[in-house]
Amino acid sequence: MKLGAIAFSVSVLAVFSLSAWGQDVSLNVGDKAPTFEALDDTGKPWKSSDHVGKKIVVVYFYPADCTGGCTKQAQGYRDDMKVLAEKGVEVIGVSGDTAKNHELFKKQQNLNFALLADTDGKVAKAFGVPHTLGEKSVKATIGGEEFTLTRTATAQRWTFVIGKDGKIISKNDKVTAAEDSKAILKLIDTK
Repeated sequence: MKLGAIAFSVSVLAVFSLSAWGQDVSLNVGDKAPTFEALDDTGKPWKSSDHVGKKIVVVYFYPADCTGGCTKQAQGYRDDMKVLAEKGVEVIGVSGDTAKNHELFKKQQNLNFALLADTDGKVAKAFGVPHTLGEKSVKATIGGEEFTLTRTATAQRWTFVIGKDGKIISKNDKVTAAEDSKAILKLIDTK
């Protein structure tokens, strides 16, 4: 009887822990990608239903604009965008930063792809990406002016690739920021 109670307690704790991180979904390769919508870096709604099925869509989650690893990851995608686009790939970066933060980050790094503002963590949750809610900020100098960029959700660094059929063709939950775009190029070459 005690063993059953312990197993139940551990199960409840595991469910609570996953929910606390927003991970009550577990997507795997072959699963249908969730449909989602968020504001992009221009402040306009970006809907997955307008993009999935037309191109291969890379959805990469990252913790914050204007931070070391996140900047390297974005720069990699920026630098590889021409080749990715030629291969029919669209890249979307997702973090808990605001659309205004994304606009500034995009300008600072001369980024050539959309950044989505997942300020409530709903997109991360839909993909099962561990994330926390709570206000955090970083200081950034953009165009010689200092800004404080505040975000209300912080996701772990995960990357998904959605095929034209709307299914997940790759899920990476151990992303190396500076190598992410190269890993995607290699993956696309094998598909």
